[in-house]
Amino acid sequence: MSNDRSQTELWDRCQSTVEQLDLPDPFDAEVFIGVLARERGRPIGLLPTTARPDAPCGLVITTRNADWIVYCSDTNGLHRQHILLHEAAHILCGHTERGDDDMMAAAARRLMPHLPAELVRSVLGRTVYSEPDEREAELVASLILQRVARRDRHRSRTTDRASTLDALFAVFEG
Repeated sequence: MSNDRSQTELWDRCQSTVEQLDLPDPFDAEVFIGVLARERGRPIGLLPTTARPDAPCGLVITTRNADWIVYCSDTNGLHRQHILLHEAAHILCGHTERGDDDMMAAAARRLMPHLPAELVRSVLGRTVYSEPDEREAELVASLILQRVARRDRHRSRTTDRASTLDALFAVFEG
């Protein structure tokens, strides 16, 4: 029973987070991350990288002055968008304040050897989706995409209705 309650609480928390977001229209994950950075008053840099079989497809690096999202850029657009949103969700949910600093710093050095180690405060590399933070980030990213899709479907139906009405009135005017 407590597992059901915790799942409901997770869903409610994530839904509330996503409902409060200002999502750009048309939606673009990179633009959204820029809006998020401005709203937080803290820069979020995007660092594309090539996929590696021994590394996660995305992670958040937190430094003293900025947050950085490292993401695989050599994947299809939908997957890249989901990676970006998943990592942004970690920032939204406050997950950047936790982590095993030694392990995470080692991951950052492998993926970004040009970044001075002393700047890295925490790195979140994720590969296991059963962890609570992973489930939360995955759900927030999915709910963002769901909200955008719902908005786009509504717009499409409204546009279709308007086109039908325009065509109907054109018949009467002609």
